[in-house]
Amino acid sequence: MSIDNGQLDRGFAALGDPVRRALIARLSRGEATVNELAEPFDITKQAISRHLQVLETAGLITRSRDGQRRPCRLNPAALEALTSWIDDYRLTAERQFRRIDAILETVKEQDS
Repeated sequence: MSIDNGQLDRGFAALGDPVRRALIARLSRGEATVNELAEPFDITKQAISRHLQVLETAGLITRSRDGQRRPCRLNPAALEALTSWIDDYRLTAERQFRRIDAILETVKEQDS
């Protein structure tokens, strides 16, 4: 999945808040309503709704209507796009470290 810089910015900015990270962690266990998500927090439901709006704008969650319920769901594809972006850089760094290790090993063998 390709991700543009705007999506990256919104996604990482959304995850920069501990409340939003906790909401993502809760939604990783299954869908929940605003009331259910607000339970463990000592903040208003309106504040939780604002956090959810940020997550929804970033594409990290979706909301739907199920009768009177408005469940929130995690969007795993959006999280996967963020982790893929990070993984690309992690893998590049690992390759560079392996090359450095190989060079150091060669130098060590030559010194022996």
